[in-house]
Amino acid sequence: MPKFLVIQTASIGDVILSTSLLEKLHEHYQDANIDILVKSGMESLFIAHPFVHKVYTWDKKNRKFKNLFEILNMVYYEKYDYVINIQRFALTGFFTALSGAGQTRGFNKNPFSLLFGKRIKHTIRKMGKHEVERNHELIKDLTGDKPGKVRLYPSRKDNAKVSQYKTSEYICIAPASLWYTKQYPAEKWIDFVHCADSKLHIYFIGSPQDKNQIDHIIEQSGHSFCLNLAGKFSLLETAALMKDARMNFVNDSAPLHLASAVNAPVTAIFCSTVPAFGFGPLSDDAVIIETDKDLKCRPCGLHGYNKCPEKHFDCAFTVKTDKLLSRI
Repeated sequence: MPKFLVIQTASIGDVILSTSLLEKLHEHYQDANIDILVKSGMESLFIAHPFVHKVYTWDKKNRKFKNLFEILNMVYYEKYDYVINIQRFALTGFFTALSGAGQTRGFNKNPFSLLFGKRIKHTIRKMGKHEVERNHELIKDLTGDKPGKVRLYPSRKDNAKVSQYKTSEYICIAPASLWYTKQYPAEKWIDFVHCADSKLHIYFIGSPQDKNQIDHIIEQSGHSFCLNLAGKFSLLETAALMKDARMNFVNDSAPLHLASAVNAPVTAIFCSTVPAFGFGPLSDDAVIIETDKDLKCRPCGLHGYNKCPEKHFDCAFTVKTDKLLSRI
C-alpha cells in the first residue's frame, strides 16, 4: 500500500480542515501509512488519532530553516509515494519539490508548484466552494469526487478531563478571535449572556490570552452560572467539551472548526468575513448568523483587520441578539 505525507503548516483551523484528506485517504487505502507535517503546537491534535502513523512537527520560531531541513532529511529517507502539500507558501513548496516522493502535488499558488508532479488551481474569490472541497481536488483522482469529513479524535483521557463539566446542561462560548473584525464585540456578548436563561451553565473557552476579555464579559453580564475556562484545556479536550454542549457559539475562527471536527452543534457569527469564502461550519446542526443590513463594505477582505476600515463595524454591531438566543 502507498505511503502518504500531507503537509499543512498553517493555523489551527487550516490544520483541522486538512483532516478531511486524512479521512478520505484512509477510507480508500486502509492499510496505507498516512503521515502529516504541521507546525509546532498543532501536533497535539493528532495524539490519539487512530490512523495517522507519524506527525512531523516544524518549529518555525527557533532555527526555522535548520528544523525544516532536518525534517526534509527524514522525509527523503522515508521515500513517500505521495507528498500532498495543502499549504501555499514557498518554503513548503520547496520542501515538497525536494521530498524525493514518487509523486508530489499541491496548489498552483505555491511559488514552487512548477516543480510539483501535479498542480491544482486554488481560488477563494470564486465563491461557493468550501475549503474542504478545494483541498479535496488534490486527491480526487485517487479517492473519488466526494470529500472526506473533517474529524478529530479526543481520547478517553480528554473526555475524562471535561466530564465533570457535563453534569448540567450547558452552552459554550468562544468569544475571541485573533482579528478584531472577525470577533463579535464584547458588548454584544454581554447582552447575549445577560438575556440567556439565568439557570443555564455557560462555559467560556479560548486561549490563555482571552482570559481577561472573558472575565470582563462575565462580570458585566451579571449571569450567575458562567465559568471562564480559557487556557484550561487542550484543543482536543476543548473539542470533547464542545461535543456535548447544548450549543456552541463561535466566531469565524478556530473553535468553529473544532466544533465541525466532532460534529458538535454550532452557531457561527460572521462579522467582516462571509461564509462564501468557504470556511463555514460543517456540523449537522450548524447555523450561520450575519447582519441583516446591506453593507457595501462587506466583506472587507479575506482575513480580519485590527479595526474596522469604515470605523463603524456595523457588520458586527447590527447582528441581533435574538438570533443568538433562538439557538439555545
